[in-house]
Amino acid sequence: MFRTLFLAACVGCLMFTFINPVAAQEELAIGDKAPLLEYKMTNIDGQSWSLLDLSGKAGILVIFTCNTCPFVVGREGKSEGWENRYNDVIASARKLGVATVLVNSNEAKRKGDDSLEEMKKHALAEGYLAPYLVDTGHKLADGFGARTTPHVYLFDGEFRLVYRGAIDDNVNAADEVTEHYLQDAIDRMVNGKKVKPAVTKAVGCSIKRVR
Repeated sequence: MFRTLFLAACVGCLMFTFINPVAAQEELAIGDKAPLLEYKMTNIDGQSWSLLDLSGKAGILVIFTCNTCPFVVGREGKSEGWENRYNDVIASARKLGVATVLVNSNEAKRKGDDSLEEMKKHALAEGYLAPYLVDTGHKLADGFGARTTPHVYLFDGEFRLVYRGAIDDNVNAADEVTEHYLQDAIDRMVNGKKVKPAVTKAVGCSIKRVR
């Protein structure tokens, strides 16, 4: 399903054992309602928003992400990274009434690569089309049971989870994708169809939690 992923990224993800000994809670199940809907998070522009504030009429897509994970940003000569597909998904979802939020929960790196200032720089460089929010103390990630960057959660207009997992089946190259999991899930959801598959494996770097 997933093509061969580069070794360096996997080694980086193994740093979770040393940097981040705190395990995520159990993941939300399909059909569960999104928790912490009124929990306010700071956007890179300084404003505070909750999922309830930002949701679209047809639903909301939450993408846990960060500034440096190779599965997000890519690795020269080996992977494009999934971040390069964020804006296409965001724009497509918006046309269908689904809002998107990007969430950075890497609290253990908040004074470094995932500081608010670095988030601002990264979002500007990438031209993000959605809010990029600081999840202080990885509270939202814990509530969702999110484990990796990226890790996506798609909710319908009633905030019920309809899809979680990966964006597609090939982090290395967008033109080699054979399964567009997330886009297909959005399309099926807004057309009242059952999402298949509703769960895929989220592959990426661990969210850097603190004790």
